[in-house]
Amino acid sequence: MFNFQFYNPTRLVFGKGSLTELTKLVAPATKVLLLYGGQSAERNGTLAQVRDALKHCQLHEFSGIQANPDYDQLMPAVALIKQHDIGLLLAVGGGSVIDGTKFLAAAACYDGDPWEILETYGKRIHRALPVGVVQTFPATSSENNNGSVISRYSMRAKRSFRNPHVFPQFAILDPEISYSLPAKQLANGVVDAFIHVCEQYLTYPVNAAVQDRFAEGLLQTLKETGPQALATPQDYDIRANLMLACAWCHNGLICSGVPQDWATHKIGHELTAIFGLDHAVTLAIILPTLLEMFRQPKRDKLLQYAERVWQICDGDDEQKITAAIAQTRAFFEQMGIGTYLQDYGISADELQPVLDNLERSGMTQLGEHKDITLDVSRQILLNSVAPR
Repeated sequence: MFNFQFYNPTRLVFGKGSLTELTKLVAPATKVLLLYGGQSAERNGTLAQVRDALKHCQLHEFSGIQANPDYDQLMPAVALIKQHDIGLLLAVGGGSVIDGTKFLAAAACYDGDPWEILETYGKRIHRALPVGVVQTFPATSSENNNGSVISRYSMRAKRSFRNPHVFPQFAILDPEISYSLPAKQLANGVVDAFIHVCEQYLTYPVNAAVQDRFAEGLLQTLKETGPQALATPQDYDIRANLMLACAWCHNGLICSGVPQDWATHKIGHELTAIFGLDHAVTLAIILPTLLEMFRQPKRDKLLQYAERVWQICDGDDEQKITAAIAQTRAFFEQMGIGTYLQDYGISADELQPVLDNLERSGMTQLGEHKDITLDVSRQILLNSVAPR
C-alpha cells in the first residue's frame, strides 16, 4: 500500500426528511445563491422546500445549469455573485449542478481569466466561496469531494480540476428527493458511479485489502441496487443504499494508498466535448474495450474482480477475465446504456477530433502505468465503434 493522507471536511446529512436541517446549516441573513438545472426540482417541490427553509436568508437564484455544465453558460453567474455579494452558493441538483457550482465558487474569487482555473487543473485556486449541496441525483460523490468537470462547447473542450478550497461545507442527501428522476438519469448515475469505482480499483495489487474490500462492496451494491431502483423507483431502502454507494464512490476513501487509472474518463471527456454524449455513456463505451485491451497488465485485479464482484469461479483465468468483462458490458446495457459508438451513430471516420483534443490537452500518457499513448487511445476508440 502506498503512503497517503485522507482529508474530507464535508458534513453529510443523510436520510428521510433531512432537508429540514438547512435551517441549522445556513445562518439567518446569509446571502445565498441557489443554483439548479431544469424544472424537475421545481416540479417535485424540492426548491419550494429549500426556499421555505431559507426564508430568513437573502435568496437569489441562477437556473438552467445543463448536464455537462458549459463554461460560457455558467459565467453570467459570476457577475450575479459579485453584484449581490453572495456569501454561500447552494447547489440543488446532481453532479453537473454541483460541479458548476464548485467552479463558480472559485471563479468568483479569481483575479484572472477563470478559464485558467481549468487549464491549470485547479492549481491556481487560492480561495473560493463556501458551497452547500442539496443532492437530487445520486451519481459520483461530487457532493463530498473537491473535484469538478466543466465543458466549453465553443472550444469543443472539456476540463477537470481539483482543489481543497471547493469541498462543499455540507451536503444533504434525502433519498426520497430522487424518486422523480427519469430512468435515463438514474441509469447514468449508477453506471457513472460504477465506473468511477473501477478507475480506482481495476489497476494492479498493492496489498491494500481495506480499500479493495470497500471498492468491491460498492460495486456489488451498485450492480444490485441499480436494476432494482429502475424497477421500483420509490422503494426507500433500495434508493437509500444506492445513494450512499454513489456518495462514497469518489470521495477520496477508496483511492487512498492505491494506484488509479482514469484513462476511461480522459478519453470519455473528449467524446462528450466532440459529440455531446452523456458522460456515463462515454464511460460505458470505453471501459469494456480498455479492460479487454489491458487484460494482461490488469490481470490480477481483473481476476479478483471476477471472483469477488461477479462470483465467477468456473473456467481458467482467461475465461474468468473474459466473463467478467462481458458481465460488465451486460450490466451497462441492462441499465439501458449502449456500449458501442455505433449505438449513437458515430463511425470510425469521425474520431480524429477526439484524438486531436487528447493531444492538445496533453493526454498522451494515460493509465496507471502511463502506457496509453495517443496511438493506443486511437485503438481503444476504434475497438469501441462496434462489436468485433
